[in-house]
Amino acid sequence: MSNVMDGRCVLVTGARNRWSIGWHAAVSLHREGASLAFSVYGEREEGGVRKLLEEAGISAPIFRCNATDDDQVRELFARAGEHFGGKLHGIVHSMAFANRDELAGEYAATSREGFDLALESSAYTLVTLCRAGRPLMNAAGGGSVVTLTYIGAERVVPNYNVMGVAKAALEASVRYLAQDLGKENIRVNAVSAGPIKTLAAAGITGFDAMRKQVAEVSPLKRAVEADEVGDTILFLLCPWSRGMTGETIYVDGGYHIVGMV
Repeated sequence: MSNVMDGRCVLVTGARNRWSIGWHAAVSLHREGASLAFSVYGEREEGGVRKLLEEAGISAPIFRCNATDDDQVRELFARAGEHFGGKLHGIVHSMAFANRDELAGEYAATSREGFDLALESSAYTLVTLCRAGRPLMNAAGGGSVVTLTYIGAERVVPNYNVMGVAKAALEASVRYLAQDLGKENIRVNAVSAGPIKTLAAAGITGFDAMRKQVAEVSPLKRAVEADEVGDTILFLLCPWSRGMTGETIYVDGGYHIVGMV
């Protein structure tokens, strides 16, 4: 334990249960001294996170927020700012959503409504969180925002479909936001994790085979675990990565460097 996050305040979004990458990021951040607050979608998610906090002995407020609603996002950061004394050092953007029936068959069959929902929920929410959190990070003298992506943003992954397109938009948003916010010492980066067993992953047809393939052909010859991703998020939120922004960091056992498999 280095206490590298001592005195730093971080808002974690998207944690739902013990398998969530957002939760593992929170565990890593807490271990290194960060003060935390959580944003969840609804009552069910709040109950799950509250139970996790009790089991881990972590004291942190939980705020409900639908991040596709601008008014709720503004209210979220008003409450977070009040809790943290008017400043914020980091945001974990760990949210994405697409209708399950859009994650099978051909991408060409994607509905207009399904496309809009996936892009707004998975990519535009990063924009809204950065915009609303910007004043609080400015008050802290700068900050760091980390989001989660996947290799399906740049390669065709069976049944990932519209989510791959949403993640591509998310990665482009990381670069544009990094350019916009860099002058204020606010960094924006992404972590591209290998297949992790999360609740969201359960909605992707063939996920288990995908995870097995990564374990077989990646240079490390094993699947990646959520705590490894959590530690990488910690790194991108702490001063050790202070010279990095606009990057997509892979935590996939090296799978992304392998050629045709």
